Amino acid sequence: MMVRRVTAVLVSVALAAGCGVASRAQDAGDGGSAQPGANPSKGPAGPVPAGLEKFYQQQPDWERCGSGSQCATITVPLDYSKPAGETIELRARKVPARDRTGKIGTLFINPGGPGASGVEFAGAASFVLGSSLLRKFDVVGWDPRGVGDSTPVKCLDTEQLDAFIAADGSPDDEAEITALNTQAKTLAEGCRQRSGKLLPHVSTKDAARDIDVLRGIVGDSELYYLGMSYGTYLGATYAELFPKNVGRLVLDGAVDPSNTAEQNNMAQAKGFDTALEAFAADCAARSCRLGGSKEEVLAKVDKLLTESDATPLPGNGDRNVPQALVVLGVIFPLYLKDYWPRLEDAVVDGLAGNGSRLLALADEYTDRTPRGYTTNANEVIYAVNCVDRQDITSIADAKADAAKYQAASPRFGAFLLWGSLACANWPVKAEDKPHPIKAPGAKPIVVVGTTRDPATPYEWAVGLAGQLESGVLVSRDGDGHTGYNEGNDCVDNAVETYLLQGTAPTADLKC
Repeated sequence: MMVRRVTAVLVSVALAAGCGVASRAQDAGDGGSAQPGANPSKGPAGPVPAGLEKFYQQQPDWERCGSGSQCATITVPLDYSKPAGETIELRARKVPARDRTGKIGTLFINPGGPGASGVEFAGAASFVLGSSLLRKFDVVGWDPRGVGDSTPVKCLDTEQLDAFIAADGSPDDEAEITALNTQAKTLAEGCRQRSGKLLPHVSTKDAARDIDVLRGIVGDSELYYLGMSYGTYLGATYAELFPKNVGRLVLDGAVDPSNTAEQNNMAQAKGFDTALEAFAADCAARSCRLGGSKEEVLAKVDKLLTESDATPLPGNGDRNVPQALVVLGVIFPLYLKDYWPRLEDAVVDGLAGNGSRLLALADEYTDRTPRGYTTNANEVIYAVNCVDRQDITSIADAKADAAKYQAASPRFGAFLLWGSLACANWPVKAEDKPHPIKAPGAKPIVVVGTTRDPATPYEWAVGLAGQLESGVLVSRDGDGHTGYNEGNDCVDNAVETYLLQGTAPTADLKC
């Protein structure tokens, strides 16, 4: 969850998978009737926490924002402990159910991050969700607090963010450590100056409370939800806070909330190693240009990583490609097996002294275009993670942990360790501690894990499903990040049967 400078990849992958994805999602219909049993004029469905009535009783003005989509702005408290105080805004998009007379209710979707746009995710609903779900649910995605078109976290300009992302994440000496810490301080100070009032209130718990406001506003007495990657932690936190409001929750590519930041970082480093090894084995089996054995392919990747640490590659003429961007260019295609040929091409070019493909992959990963960054996800991931749980507190902490990270992953360990340095400089203290989430009293919750998931290791899904008193594990044997709608009929049938009929697998399911 604390991948260094990682943005949630799901939206960018969905939108890149073919032109016109968003427009196809918007062709689901251009209206929508009120949900069965809901009467907005009589107030929200389900329980309303005391003091928050005015937020739950909102009647947002859903306006067309593309063929078949409706968008609205919702108001929530900045600080839930002071509901009469300042407020912030959430931007949401709804794709109405295609079967308007027989729809079940609203399915809220979150792509992860933290920092990814749920508004964009809903815009790609026809790519993300099966047709049976699109028929029976209004699909709602929203930008969580701090993200995108909601009241946003703002920290750095393009030039500053370029420098932060390209900083050497595997420092070899005191000068490189000082340079990296300078970049970490620049991010933290930029966030404090530009978003100081918002920073203490972007935790996952705050975002989960926002979800319940949204649930009440749309008139559903229970929450139906599909969360991916970090969105699983958000969904599990919702279940912990509002177990009686849980209807049908799918948590795909799960995060284990009992893990410390250190455990998460080292597990992710290993996860990227596992995924890279799977790529290397596949590449060798295809007699790819990187070698005829897995070991030979990995050696070529390692050579590229080592050489780019000493000498950045030329990129697109305006920007060079230092090791940090090479690492991002290698990691990004591991999320989606269809991107593995792009990784092969990029590594081949990089070894030949051309970093343009690696730069293009890194830019996709970080939402960088020739005009700058299109989202604030690179900043939000720190704003949320640093306040959610304690990470390293100093350079001395990082140095003390360096050997452990190196042992866990000689290839990626340093990046996951030193990438936490921003939290050591963060202006807001962590408000929560790692702990198991049990959600007693909640209806069955389906947790999906993929065996070679690079970003949310499979054991995290096993851990979360085991913690939740009503958790059921669906395991996908495969590659890539998350399991639903990734070509596995067993997983897809289990998820869709549960969301449509409320019938969860009676026991853990292997697919």
